[in-house]
Amino acid sequence: MNKIKFIMISTFLTLIATTQSAELKNIQPGFAKNVIFLIPDGSSSTVSTLARALYNNGDNLNIDEMASGMVKTYNADTFIADSAPAGTALATGWKTQDKLIGVKPKIATLNGARIPELGEELSPVASILEAAKLQGKAVGIVATSEVLHATPADFTTHSLHRNNYSIIGEQQVYQNLNVVFGGGKNYLKKDSSNEPNSKKRTDGEDMLKALKTNGYTIVQTLDEMKNLNKDFVWGLFADKDIPYDLDRDKKLTPSLAEMTEKAIELLSKDKDGFFLMVEGSKVDWAGHANNPIAITSEYIAFDKAVGVALNYAKTNSDTLVVSVTDHGTGGLSIGNSNTSLNYSELPVDTFIKDMKNAKFTEILTAEEIFKNKDNSMKLAKDMLGLELTNTELSKIKNSKTLSEIESILGKAMSDRAHLSWTTNGHTGEDVPLYIYTPNYINQLTGTVNNSDIALYIAKAMNVDLDKSTDELFVSGKSIKNMGIDLTIDTTNKFQPTFILSKNNKKYLFHENKNYYEVDGKKITFNGIVVFNGKEVFIPNAALVNIK
Repeated sequence: MNKIKFIMISTFLTLIATTQSAELKNIQPGFAKNVIFLIPDGSSSTVSTLARALYNNGDNLNIDEMASGMVKTYNADTFIADSAPAGTALATGWKTQDKLIGVKPKIATLNGARIPELGEELSPVASILEAAKLQGKAVGIVATSEVLHATPADFTTHSLHRNNYSIIGEQQVYQNLNVVFGGGKNYLKKDSSNEPNSKKRTDGEDMLKALKTNGYTIVQTLDEMKNLNKDFVWGLFADKDIPYDLDRDKKLTPSLAEMTEKAIELLSKDKDGFFLMVEGSKVDWAGHANNPIAITSEYIAFDKAVGVALNYAKTNSDTLVVSVTDHGTGGLSIGNSNTSLNYSELPVDTFIKDMKNAKFTEILTAEEIFKNKDNSMKLAKDMLGLELTNTELSKIKNSKTLSEIESILGKAMSDRAHLSWTTNGHTGEDVPLYIYTPNYINQLTGTVNNSDIALYIAKAMNVDLDKSTDELFVSGKSIKNMGIDLTIDTTNKFQPTFILSKNNKKYLFHENKNYYEVDGKKITFNGIVVFNGKEVFIPNAALVNIK
């Protein structure tokens, strides 16, 4: 096939893939001044069903009134999604491939996946947060994981791998985000030698120092957060992830709902409106570990944050609230092989009576038992409400690692509650979509692609994601076509620099940063410099000054 024919076919397929879905055509542009997007990472309808029964006596959760449709979670080329590509779809409107953060795919073969134009593979694509920022809105992210984790990274950064924490952290620091609340302080330190190889800082830069230099306030406790009266703040409430809601120090560490409430308070001061992404990150982590107490209690903590968002939206009619998970995790089912013949006779209490006694998660209980195995029986009873069998006690005694004990406790609780798990990984089923709009006008309904969610939110805010991408990420090839000389210097592979020259004047740009240097001055711009290892992408806002 010749090159021209390939380009024509590729462009045609792209037009097909980007044609607005029937569900989106009837949405009125610009109906939302504010958007709150809440993601219970790794959840499923089974998790919310069990959490409702266990913690809410079967009454509706906050999120239930928002139910509006279903979402397909698959990637551009594979059926079961990881958080990086799934979050990218939710954030940018592009289904992409495994491990990619905020960039277009190389391969797009599944229904609804956009095909990038020839030469644009792995190029950065604007998120709805970045588009909102271009529109002048205040923007923020909230998470219970480290803020550099896949989902918050999808909305704020662009990387070829979700574990590139040096790149992700630096881009977040220089994105001019108004509010960042979550964990991950250790990953921003200059010396991160104790972290896994993939998450060590490799560039020798101190991002905590950079935050202070850039004028950010940094808070680390609940009281410090409560006392904030202005934005441009990072709340780093844990060295890594924030403890599970059942296990956290309630006086020291804020809940997801408390972080959400404060973020809304600060962001809503902007007259142009705001965009806020909130992630209940560790619903997913509990699913990976097959821990029923952790996953249901984390979902309830997430639902409380949904309640905060709904309370705000119901008194501010220009606010859109959207919630959807990125994928399922763990394959939880209510009922197991022991209920195959008598499931129809079992009352609700059969499944939740043992779970009701838990005061802490399987994780914290395992940590305490690991430190004192001789006291396993009492600790399991006092913390998890679990009467261990002799077999379970023996397994704990013979365990070598903390994760083994956690697994024993998770299985023991699942067995008591007649729950089953199919995997320690992700699952590929469709997931519920939740939308709140006043009077249900402009509510997205039906079964849609995960990438449609970003397109819906963009239309609600009246922003164009493709135009935002063109504005924020001008490729090196396009820069040269503008008559600007471009030199890429990778002498220091961890800190590439880019020299742009025109009319004998040089402009020095740095990877992941929002400024360039010229004539001894530092000039800032909206956006960041992104380098995918081959080509650099620079915001148009910086290029217009090169004359």
